[in-house]
Amino acid sequence: MNPLSAQSIVETLGLVGVFMVLLAETGLLIGFILPGDSLLFVAGVAASGVAMKAVGVQLSLPALMIGAPIAAIVGSQVGRNIGEKLGRPLFARPDGRIFSQDRVKKTEDFLARYGYAKALILARFVPVVRTLINPIAGVIGMPKATFLKWNVISAILWTESVIILGYLLGEKLKGSIEKYLLPIVAVVIVISILPLLLGFIKERKNKS
Repeated sequence: MNPLSAQSIVETLGLVGVFMVLLAETGLLIGFILPGDSLLFVAGVAASGVAMKAVGVQLSLPALMIGAPIAAIVGSQVGRNIGEKLGRPLFARPDGRIFSQDRVKKTEDFLARYGYAKALILARFVPVVRTLINPIAGVIGMPKATFLKWNVISAILWTESVIILGYLLGEKLKGSIEKYLLPIVAVVIVISILPLLLGFIKERKNKS
């Protein structure tokens, strides 16, 4: 199994794999190397009528719709607890190939710019940010009740919308989606990293 391939995870581990990756991606600092949006999309396809042909495994749509947001909620709560217990030293690590102070600062700026509610919702749809924002919320002391409320709302909006998108496309393109699955997943990935790319371009323009 390739842990960086959404299709490989779904095909090999099924629902368990989807839930485990969502927990890790939202709860652990190393989680942002894992597929999130693309995994939910492929899982949605795997719950549609072309599941066996396109992905190689059939998932239960009700189980997916119930379990995915729960996994994302629990993962985010774990991330917040880690940040609260370990505090600022957690983010004092030197830059590496994956972890960098620049990413931490951008996530903090993201939280400050949009406020608690909007930031937690938007972060769900932005790779890296959706991983880092949870421990940072713990570091800055975001009220537990506020975090839990918007954690639940954002997790449901994110997981259900992407799963339904995959499911509906699977149903609509019956008989031919296997030809387009990889290109569609690539588009989902590009769309998910677009906010980061636009932010980078804007930052470069401001510096020049």
